[in-house]
Amino acid sequence: MSRQADIERRLDHLGNRVREYADGAADTADSLLSRGRRAVSKLSSGDARRRVARKAEDLADEANYQYRRLRRHAGRHPVATAAIVVGTVGALALLFRALRSSDDD
Repeated sequence: MSRQADIERRLDHLGNRVREYADGAADTADSLLSRGRRAVSKLSSGDARRRVARKAEDLADEANYQYRRLRRHAGRHPVATAAIVVGTVGALALLFRALRSSDDD
């Protein structure tokens, strides 16, 4: 087989592979686009908006409850709260030191 025929065969093979990859990418893009459209259509209904708003409200209520609970605990047990804070800061300092020393090696 001549060198030119070998080059042409390889280029043809390469062109076919590029077409296959492009087709796969196009199929994936079409699939993602259709999934995105379906998600938007689901979220655009009034019911979905109400559910998202309710979920956000529940999350805010839970965060507020946990904050108030921690404030009560800190007020009732100041020594335990201070110990937790000191322990957390110490653990972060040790973690920082361990990560920093491993980078130096």
